[in-house]
Amino acid sequence: MKRTRLKRRGGLGRNAEQLVWLASGLADSGSRVEDRYWEQQLSARLDHLLTEDEEETLNAALDHLFSAAPPGYDELADFIESRAESAAGVSPQHDILLIAAPVLAWSRYRIPATSIPPAVLANLRVHLQAHILARGANLSLADFLFSPDQLPQGYCATAEFARVLGNSALENRDLRIETEGMPETTQFLSDTRYLLAAVAVPKGEAIFRWQETDGSRENALAQWRTQGGACLAPLLPGCAIDLVLPEAYFAASRAADKDSRPYSVRASVAFLGTALETPAANLRAVIAPFWDRQLEEYRIGFTVQGDDQVVHGVVWPLLGAEDDTSDSPSQIEALLRECGVADVVNLDHHFPLEYCDDCGAPLYPSPEGEVVHAEMPEAQSEQMPRHLH
Repeated sequence: MKRTRLKRRGGLGRNAEQLVWLASGLADSGSRVEDRYWEQQLSARLDHLLTEDEEETLNAALDHLFSAAPPGYDELADFIESRAESAAGVSPQHDILLIAAPVLAWSRYRIPATSIPPAVLANLRVHLQAHILARGANLSLADFLFSPDQLPQGYCATAEFARVLGNSALENRDLRIETEGMPETTQFLSDTRYLLAAVAVPKGEAIFRWQETDGSRENALAQWRTQGGACLAPLLPGCAIDLVLPEAYFAASRAADKDSRPYSVRASVAFLGTALETPAANLRAVIAPFWDRQLEEYRIGFTVQGDDQVVHGVVWPLLGAEDDTSDSPSQIEALLRECGVADVVNLDHHFPLEYCDDCGAPLYPSPEGEVVHAEMPEAQSEQMPRHLH
């Protein structure tokens, strides 16, 4: 998830000013001894604000530092995420961490966001403990496969969810999620689903398998893709899936955002090959930059060679420190050619960040340099999701 800030009007309140001061002090620190002082003060302050649901205070401090002191912004953002996902205050004797196991999926049909049956949850628990978590770690799984629309919204909501799930982890039991009133899920051709869990270990002990001398991230991911994938596949019928390494909530979410970009491109080429009964070599892709105040994303419009109608589109958002100096167009072109698309057009003038007034879908670049609605031929569009990534 990209850390992009939009500046708000108005001065800073006292709590936000204190956060700015503490984060700036930590950024300017010249020793680990001094670091520890600032970290202790910042942690205590953040724990209080997260418990008191002071979301606006956190965002005000981040907004100020983003433009005034980027190093302080990085320190504060890292600390807010760390305190939100670590269930601070739940147990002085334990380290608790909210983790996410993202699943990338694509389908011509609806990608489910669904409750997880007890037998499947029990199997997922076995494979997480065997391949992802350190030996002896306590675990609590939420019994729902979340869409992005259904995740906790904001740092304070994330902290509260971590506390609830963390308490269950101390008892080594899973958590039932009440689904009534849960937000609707926007449907895309490709999207991410999230398995959420909390881990509890004695203070200072290893949390993940790769923290142990005989473990590694590479082996953990390979085993999880094989074993966890077999458990999750029945929950996503009619979907092609790929699994991202389960780890700390915010890190896993950012990894999923990054991995979902090439995944969406590959899914789109595969989908068009099936839906239009045309090989990738017969497709043309148009890549263009889309701007608001700054460059926000690239969009890729797909056409069939010999026809300028855009039949499908993919959004490639910029993440983290990426901007208009990044080499994203070359990455996208290389990926398209790897998928078998030989005809790739790069447009370099600025396009406005526009969406369809009727359905809210992004507008995509055409070979003529216009922004248009992606429209599948009528015969192929009957069972497609309303919005396309």
